[in-house]
This record gives sequence, structure tokens and C-alpha cells, in this order.
Amino acid sequence: MAIHEHHYDVTVFWTGNRGTGTSGYKAYGRDHSVTAAGLPMLLGSADPTFHGDRDRWNPEQLLLTALAQCHMLSYLHVAVNHGIVVTKYQDSARGTMLLNPDGSGQFTSATLRPQLVITDPAQLELAASLHHEASQLCFIARSVNFPVLHEPQVSV
Repeated sequence: MAIHEHHYDVTVFWTGNRGTGTSGYKAYGRDHSVTAAGLPMLLGSADPTFHGDRDRWNPEQLLLTALAQCHMLSYLHVAVNHGIVVTKYQDSARGTMLLNPDGSGQFTSATLRPQLVITDPAQLELAASLHHEASQLCFIARSVNFPVLHEPQVSV
């Protein structure tokens, strides 16, 4: 049972009308903007494979970004609870999407590869093991229907 309910509001505005709207598959742009109150505008598009602009964020990247951000924030919280001092955290995440013959698709997995630095060499093993606990707390990982794997590297 949820204790509190939170709501998040964004506005997505399509900016890809090249004058003829969606008159043909290649006739329109995939560019759009995403806004939320008080935040800078985010410029989005489709993946270049799907006629998008490679200089803008695509939804697949943003999904993977949300997973990596959420895991990092959850991990830092768990580290504090266990008395581990983290001084650096970086993640090189990779998502795998399967494209189906009918044009649909879905993510089949995401692999997070956090590289972190801690201050106490005696806590290396504990620090590496906490990624499971962090994943259990991560709102985004708990919301997706594909596995989110972890390949952490911890150093002092």
C-alpha cells in the first residue's frame, strides 16, 4: 500500500511540422520540446534510425537515463544508511531494445555499470553488494517490465 501519492507534470510539444503535417512518413520531423514548470526546456526527437535528429535526446536514451539517475540516487541513500562514504560515482549504462517485425519494440534489459570510489577499503565488498538494495528502492527500476542488471566497480 502506498503511503503518499506524488504527481509529475510535463508538457510535450511537437515542433516537427514541416508545413504538410503528417502527410507522409518522411514528410514530418520528429522534433519536440519537453517542459516542466521551473526547468529548462529539453529538446527531443526520435532515434536517428527512426528519422530523428541525432543532436536531440530520444525517448530510449531518456528511459535509460532515468534508470541510471534513479539507481545512483537510491545507491547514495543506501550508502549513507550503511555508513559508506562515496566520493565519486559514474555510470556508463546500456539499454537493449528489441525491434519487432511489425515496427513495435521494447526494452529487453538495461545494464548499469556504476563506477564508484569510497573512503574505507574494509567496506569494498559491502559497497558492491548494496546495488541490489538500491535497485529495490529505485522507483524507476520498480516500474519497468524488463531486468535492470548491475555491473558495479568499487575502488578506494
